[in-house]
Amino acid sequence: MRRFTFGTLSLINLLIAAGPAFAAPPQTATLAVENMTCGTCPIVVKKALERVPGVSSTTVDFDKKTATVTFDPDKATSTKLTQATTEAGFPSKVIAKP
Repeated sequence: MRRFTFGTLSLINLLIAAGPAFAAPPQTATLAVENMTCGTCPIVVKKALERVPGVSSTTVDFDKKTATVTFDPDKATSTKLTQATTEAGFPSKVIAKP
């Protein structure tokens, strides 16, 4: 049976505390969204994007026909974002990404 020493426990605690530091920083992408013709459309697009795991915020601009999405790249991808809007009836494509 292996014994843990204080040195081992300190290393384990250090690795646990540093875990979030290894996560990728959030990314923001802007999507050009098609088929938005009324005031309800941005609400549907926003809800579709918010259902994608890893999305932390979404802003939809009806006048510009765009959606700006901030997401965790470890959980979401631009492909998943465009797929979500397309499945909701609003095809989209990425027009800006850092």
